Amino acid sequence: MKIAVVTTGGDAPGMNAALRAVIRTASSCGMSVVGARRGWWGFLEDDYIPLNSKSASGIISQGGTFLKTQRCPLSMTTAGMKKISVTLKKIAPDGLIVIGGDGSMRAAHAVAKKSGVAVIGIPASIDNDIAGTDETIGFDTAINTALSAIDKIRDTATSHDRVFIAEVMGRDSGFIALSAGLAGGAEIILVPEVKADNKQVLKKIQALRDEKSSLIIVMAEGAGKAGELAGYLNKSAGLEVRVSKLGYIQRGGSPSVDSRVLAGVLGYEAVMLLKNRKKNLMCAWVKDSFKTVPLTYPATHRKKLNGKWLKIAEVLAGGKK
Repeated sequence: MKIAVVTTGGDAPGMNAALRAVIRTASSCGMSVVGARRGWWGFLEDDYIPLNSKSASGIISQGGTFLKTQRCPLSMTTAGMKKISVTLKKIAPDGLIVIGGDGSMRAAHAVAKKSGVAVIGIPASIDNDIAGTDETIGFDTAINTALSAIDKIRDTATSHDRVFIAEVMGRDSGFIALSAGLAGGAEIILVPEVKADNKQVLKKIQALRDEKSSLIIVMAEGAGKAGELAGYLNKSAGLEVRVSKLGYIQRGGSPSVDSRVLAGVLGYEAVMLLKNRKKNLMCAWVKDSFKTVPLTYPATHRKKLNGKWLKIAEVLAGGKK
C-alpha cells in the first residue's frame, strides 16, 4: 500500500509524535509513506518526501511538525482541490492521513469526496474545538503551558494587589480559557461562547473585593478586547489592571505525556484503519477509549463548551452571589 500523511493548519504539540506513530506503524505493515511538506501546499506544489522508520527518529519530544505547515486558502478552491486530488492519486492511491484542526478536518472531508482516495483524520489542535472527540492532540500541553503562566502571574497580582487579565488563545472557542482558568483558580473566566459586557465583569469583581485584594481574569482572545476591558475597569472603578497576553508560547514546547500518548494511539489506529480498507473517518478519543466518527461529523458540527464547568469555576472563586 502507498499512503501519504500531511500536517495542516496551526501547529500543535504532539504533531511530531503523531507523525512518528503513523510512519512506524505503516513501516511495520509494509506500507510506503510519503509526507507532504507545508500542509496542502505540498500537494499543490509537488513538495513531498518519502518517509521511513528512520525519519521518525528523535522527534517524539519535539513540538511543532517536521513536515512544516502553512495556512492554504487555495486548498478550498475548485482549482486547488483538483490539483490536490490529482497529486494524491498519483503518489498515494491507497490513503491519506490528515493531522490537524477543525479546518483541516473540513478540508480532509472535501479531499475525500473529490479524489475518491480513502482519507483518515487525526485531530490535533491546541483549541480542543473539534466535534466528535473529547480531546485533541496538543490541548493538554497548551493548557499546562497556560496554567504555568497563570500561576506566575498570580504571584505578582497578589504582591501588588492588582487585577490581572491573562489572555489565552481561543478565537472562536473557550476550551483553553475554561480548563486553565478552572485549574488556576481564576476569579473570572471569559469565553467567546458566553457573552459578557464590561459592566457585568465589573459587577463580578465588586462582589469579590470584600474577600480578595487581587484577582485573575482568564480571557479567551475571542471573548473581547483585553486592553479595552482593562481601561474600563481602571476608569470606572479605579482598579489597577494589567494585561498579560500569553500568545504563541501556548503552541510550542515539548508535548506532555497526555499529548504524546494520544498522538501515539491515534497515529497507530489511523494506519490500521487504512490497512483494513476503512475510509473517510476521523480518529477520536471518547470516554478514555479510541473511537471513530465519520469525517462529515467534525466538518458539519460545532463542539460545545461544558457550561457546568463555568458555573463550578464561579462558585470556587468565592465572593458574594
